[in-house]
Amino acid sequence: MSKQDKSNVLSICKKMLICCLFLYMCTIIFLNNSNLLSTSQTRTSSKIVAQTNISHLVFGLLGNERAWHHRKHYVEAWWRPNVTRGHIFLDVPPRGDLLPWSLNSPPYRISDDIRKLVKETNHVDPRVLRMVHGIMEVVRQAHEGVRWVILGDDDTIFFVDNMVDILAQYDHTKYYYFGGHSEFILSNYWYSFNQGFGGAGIMLSYPLAREFAHNVMSCLKRYAHLKSSDRTTMVCVADLGVNLTPLQGIHQIDLRGDISGFLSYHPKSLLTSLHHYDTVDPIFPSMTRAQAGFHLQKAARYDQSRMLQQTICHHRSKSWTFSVSWGYSAHIYEKIMPRSWIQRPIVTFRTWQTSPRLPQYMFDVRGPSWNPCEAPRVFFFKSVEKTQRGEIVTTYTRGWPRGIGACLSSGNFSAEYVSDIYIDKCECCDVIHEEGSIRADIKYRECKINELIA
Repeated sequence: MSKQDKSNVLSICKKMLICCLFLYMCTIIFLNNSNLLSTSQTRTSSKIVAQTNISHLVFGLLGNERAWHHRKHYVEAWWRPNVTRGHIFLDVPPRGDLLPWSLNSPPYRISDDIRKLVKETNHVDPRVLRMVHGIMEVVRQAHEGVRWVILGDDDTIFFVDNMVDILAQYDHTKYYYFGGHSEFILSNYWYSFNQGFGGAGIMLSYPLAREFAHNVMSCLKRYAHLKSSDRTTMVCVADLGVNLTPLQGIHQIDLRGDISGFLSYHPKSLLTSLHHYDTVDPIFPSMTRAQAGFHLQKAARYDQSRMLQQTICHHRSKSWTFSVSWGYSAHIYEKIMPRSWIQRPIVTFRTWQTSPRLPQYMFDVRGPSWNPCEAPRVFFFKSVEKTQRGEIVTTYTRGWPRGIGACLSSGNFSAEYVSDIYIDKCECCDVIHEEGSIRADIKYRECKINELIA
C-alpha cells in the first residue's frame, strides 16, 4: 500500500472515530434527558394522586334495630347524605317507624348470620363475634377508591372533616391502626392499654382492613375465648404485625352524668368523636340529646378544626380569666388564674363504674369549688355566623346563675351582669368589655412574649 493510500485510510479512520464519539455523546445526552423527563413525569404523576378527602373514607357503624329508633338522630347530626360513604349494620331488618328508611340516615345492611358463624368458630360470645366479623362485612361493601375504613357505634358523634385532616397526613397504602384509649383508667387496665376502644371509632388503612378481613375467621377461631370485641380486634391486628397508634381526639367517654367539665377543657388536638352519647346527660342545658347533637354540629359546620379546643386569655384591667372551649362553652373566672391550673378539667362527671381505686382518670382533674374566685361563671354555645369580613363569630349565653357571690380578692369586679360572650376567630386574646355592659367580646390573636405567664 502506497503512502498516499495509508494516509487516506488513516484520514477515514479519524473521521469515523470522530463520528463515533459524536454519536456516543449524543446518545449520552439523549439518555440523560430521557431520565430527567422520566423522573419529571414520575414526580408529576405522584403529584396527581389526590389528597385524601371525605370520598376516600368508608364508615361501618354497628347498631341494632331496637336502639336505632332513637339513636338515628345522633348519626343524622353528622352524616352527610350522598357525601359520607358507608352503612349502618343492623341485627334484624328495620320495622315500624323506621320505614320508609330515612334519606338522612346511612343506608342499612343486615349483619351476617351470627348463629352460623358461632357454630363455625365455637366463639363464646355472639356479640363479640358480630362486632369483629363486621369489619370484614364493611370491607366487603367498600367500593373503589377507599383508603380508610372507619368502624364505630351508632351512639357516637363523629367529626368527619377532622378525620380527613388527620388521615391525610398518613400514607394510606401502608398498614395503620388508629384508635383512642378510655378516659377511665380501669377500663384500660381491665382490657388493654394497647387497644383502640372501638365504640369511639377505630380507623384502619384499607390495605390493613383488607388483610384483616382475609384472616378474620381464623382469628375468631384462634381467640374464640375472648369476651371483648376491641381486645379481639387488637390482637388480630397485632398478629398482622401492626400496633395501635393512639389519637388524642378520639373520645370513648367512659364517664357518666354531666360531662361539661370534660368537654370545656379539651386540649389543642383535633376532635374526632364523642362516644357513649346515650349514657351521659345532654351536653347543652334545656335540650334533649338529639337536639344537643345537632346544636354542636352548627359550630362544626363553620370550623371543625377548632371544635372544643381550649383557649385561655386574661382581662387584666378587671382581673378576669376567660377559658373558651370553641363551639361549646366559655368560662369567666373573676381572678387572674395560671394557665396550668385552668387547663385541668373540672370534675362535673362521675366515673364509668364505681371503684375505690385511685387514680380514676387518664387525665389531670380538679374538683369543683365553691370559692367565688375559683368557680367559673359558665356560658354555653348559642349561635354562630360569618361576618361580611369573613370572620366567624360564636355567641355564648349564660348557663345558670352561679349563686355564690363575687370574688373580692382582686378588685371586686363582678361578672354577674355579663350574660353573653361574643368570640371571633392562639392561645392569647383581647377582651373588650365596657363597664356595666352585659356583653363581652373576645378576639383571638397570637401570644406576646410577656403574656405567656399569668
